[in-house]
Amino acid sequence: MQQVWSSVTGANKLFMVAKNDCTRILLGPENFPIAARRITRIIDTLDCPKRMTDTKERVLDAAERLFAEQGYAATSLRSIVAAAGANLAAIHYHFHSKEALLEAVVMRRAAPTNRERLRLLEKCQATARPKPPTLEKVLEAFLAPTFRAVQDSAGAVQFMRLVARIHVEGDLLPQMLMAHFSDMLAKYTEACLVTLPHLTVEEFFWRVHFATGAVTQALRPPQRLVGATTGHDSENTEAVLQRLISFLCAGFNAPMKNTKSRRVNCSVAS
Repeated sequence: MQQVWSSVTGANKLFMVAKNDCTRILLGPENFPIAARRITRIIDTLDCPKRMTDTKERVLDAAERLFAEQGYAATSLRSIVAAAGANLAAIHYHFHSKEALLEAVVMRRAAPTNRERLRLLEKCQATARPKPPTLEKVLEAFLAPTFRAVQDSAGAVQFMRLVARIHVEGDLLPQMLMAHFSDMLAKYTEACLVTLPHLTVEEFFWRVHFATGAVTQALRPPQRLVGATTGHDSENTEAVLQRLISFLCAGFNAPMKNTKSRRVNCSVAS
């Protein structure tokens, strides 16, 4: 670490020497002090967008970690800026409010994941034509991007802890998802309902509600299975994903006890 810091310090010194030499050559020694201050201000102005971006990313990283560890309600803006090494004005400048900050944290990771979900859904629909894709393929297209991101990134694991936290704290997460991803959710809902003609829309969404708990549990960090006495595959992401899909398909395909209700509409308004 000392070597790295020395290298950075040395590079900064070389930069200052080069800047000073250029100023002397261009403007002459008698104008050097004034010119140096002007050039420093220009360089600082040019570097300002990068510093602002760095500050924004630090705030997002700190907010994601603290929201995941403490929950949304228990985390103050002051604790976030302290962890980010920023100030309260930075949050108000970039995000305007605590709720908008949470939304930015969610969108930073959720937006790429949901683009991949749409791509995979279109791919499995194209592969299955002229028939619709099976429920197993639709669920795999929806779940795989999240599970593979968790496998590849420690930040994604932390984000899933955050999602689990805010999911139980209130309606913030569903509101954000509907505000930004209603088109994606509507397409997946329709793709699932086509394979489940025995379910009403209401019953389908009840089962989605129950399935959300199973998905959240499956995304938790690997742990020893209760009652397991031999080795298990909880650290094998693909194996966990396939077990989860089998479990969810069984739940969605289970018959309705009340058969008086009938399907009214298979689509969801976007």
